[in-house]
Amino acid sequence: MAEQPPGIDPKELETAFSLFTVASEQLTEAYSELQLQVESLTRQLEIANGNLRRELEEKAALSRRLSLLLANLPAGVVEIDGVGKVIAMNPAAHRLLAPLCEGMDWEQFSREQLELDTVSDLWRHHHADGVLQLNLSYGDMPQETHRIVLVHDLTESWNLQQDLAHHKRLAAMGEMAAGLAHQLRTPLATALLYSANLTKPQLPEPDRIRFAQKSLARLRHLESLIQNMLRFVRGQALPLESCDLTSCIQEAVQTMQPQLEAAGLQLICSLPGHAILAMVNRKELQGVVLNLLDNAMHATQSGGTIMVSLACDDGQAVVTVRDTGAGMGPEVLERLFEPFFTTRKEGTGLGLAIVQNLVSQFGGTVEATSSPGEGSEFMLRLPRLAGASKV
Repeated sequence: MAEQPPGIDPKELETAFSLFTVASEQLTEAYSELQLQVESLTRQLEIANGNLRRELEEKAALSRRLSLLLANLPAGVVEIDGVGKVIAMNPAAHRLLAPLCEGMDWEQFSREQLELDTVSDLWRHHHADGVLQLNLSYGDMPQETHRIVLVHDLTESWNLQQDLAHHKRLAAMGEMAAGLAHQLRTPLATALLYSANLTKPQLPEPDRIRFAQKSLARLRHLESLIQNMLRFVRGQALPLESCDLTSCIQEAVQTMQPQLEAAGLQLICSLPGHAILAMVNRKELQGVVLNLLDNAMHATQSGGTIMVSLACDDGQAVVTVRDTGAGMGPEVLERLFEPFFTTRKEGTGLGLAIVQNLVSQFGGTVEATSSPGEGSEFMLRLPRLAGASKV
């Protein structure tokens, strides 16, 4: 029987071998688990790579579509970096904003090549093909210092608007001329008839004087019509002055009061005891108030009431003329300020059109409200000046 090497305990050797066997089994199990995890991670990585490739392909397709869209977009697109340099432009921007190109300073180009039209709020660009009317809109790129400028060519639309406005002016002039001819025809024919009677050799002197006076009255009526027409169409600005509306309206009321009393109408006047100032033409404003009072007088039967008031409302002076007359329906109210529109046989149709024209020159507005059988109300709103003094 072989002898054991000296110093080695068989039991310890057996124990060590058992421990080695257990450790080997644990390593094998750990390797198997690690291999399974590697396989799982490999599959997950393949899925992630597939998703990433799909996303990259979708983004590439989107990029191609966006590039195609920008290339064919009729509007211009300009990208500007944080220091104001143009770094990208689509073909439409090159066409609309020539000679602008990449690398140029946008602000300098705007100052030198673009001109703002304050009326249309469009930018005028003198292009090789003519003058372009451009609309510019700016947008910031999220989380970046870059900006995007969208350029829309509205030249054709602007030209159409100008043509439409020109045709409207021509149509308005035609209607105005037709209305004026209608207004002038009757008094002119009457004046001619009276003048023809004056040529009769056997006409008695009293009849001659009567026909001459009637002819003169018709001619004066013609003169009044023409003067009203000129007042309506004149384009020059009226000289404005700081005016006390209280005294101005009071004078107009005093001028009209005898006629109102003769017509059997009651006048109620409510004016403040202090001055209310506004920048107006005093003479023309009195004419406006007289016109409104005259209209109220003709619309109100004997025994009715006409009310005139002046008040302040949120920085504005408010003049109100109200009557208890027949009132007006919506169809009349809609055309009330239209030149040559009138419901009175002897009316010219220019009075309220002149009122609206004058009040707008004073920076104010005129409004009318009415209902059949309930009377009418006209309200003038004028910008009030500070510094009214007590009287």
